[in-house]
Amino acid sequence: MDVHRVDVDDRASLAAWVDVHNAAEALDAPWQTPLTVHRAEGDARYGWDGEPETPFLGCVDGEPVAAGWVSASDYDNLDAAWLGVRVRPDLRRRGLGSALLAALERYVRDLGRGVVGTLGWAGSPAEAFVSGHGFEARAREAQRRQVLAEVDWADIEALHAEAGTHAGDYELVRWTGRAPEDVLPALAALTASINDAPTDDLTWEDEVFPTERIAAYERAQHARGDLLHRLVARHRVTGELAGHTVVAVDGERPAFADQHDTAVAPAHRGHRLGLLLKTGMNLWLRETQPQVERIDTWNAESNRHMLAVNDVMGYRVVGRVVLYQRP
Repeated sequence: MDVHRVDVDDRASLAAWVDVHNAAEALDAPWQTPLTVHRAEGDARYGWDGEPETPFLGCVDGEPVAAGWVSASDYDNLDAAWLGVRVRPDLRRRGLGSALLAALERYVRDLGRGVVGTLGWAGSPAEAFVSGHGFEARAREAQRRQVLAEVDWADIEALHAEAGTHAGDYELVRWTGRAPEDVLPALAALTASINDAPTDDLTWEDEVFPTERIAAYERAQHARGDLLHRLVARHRVTGELAGHTVVAVDGERPAFADQHDTAVAPAHRGHRLGLLLKTGMNLWLRETQPQVERIDTWNAESNRHMLAVNDVMGYRVVGRVVLYQRP
């Protein structure tokens, strides 16, 4: 099998990569929204926060048969990289996944990274594949989905009002698109609160969020064509940013939205701000983005506090993944 790095400007190769990826996901995770070339381009050109993923395509006699990717950050966890392997379902168990994995690991070694991670859908063939290549299960996450047509809006409004009785010292502020430049340092400090979320047994250092990373994240999301909605809880007396939640509405398919960060600064916990923010986001989107049909979110299975908030708001598990690592 020939494995080559996909040029983001080569639309034919990128489209072939997407076709292989979608064929694999259709079998292993049929609830997933199919990837589009536009979104694959966004990953390969901009990434999440200006650090693009690197896609690789495996071909046999010129026919695309396997798709992979590698991602690594230069902000933190400088010894780690993550990769993914997808093989067309009709061509599995022929060594193609192993050949692609070997090529990706060579690339990771060339980056100078000593720890590699991957993930696989729970209950899929990925579990046996990665375990057979020496990876160890280190964490579990769940993908949850809130279908807005099924939401009891009276419950959301009541939850929001009840949370508000515990958060009288805070006001909610809405920012669409990029946040005001003068608040980026405060947002950077607030975003770092996400490091309190559990990482289970992963070899993982706290993530670092300088101001320029927050700005890069907002630029990348804008360049991908998505519209950020950031709802912030601000302390009325001090003006401190106490918590925030961010949802991105898909610019290509505006019926779909993804939950990004939700975090509350340690000094401001205990006031139901997480519930206030997430229900407030629901009400904001109902008001200004009524075409949104569903919101997807990801959480560690051990993140009991956030899972409780999501469950009471009507989020339901659609799939689970296992995160693996090895030297």
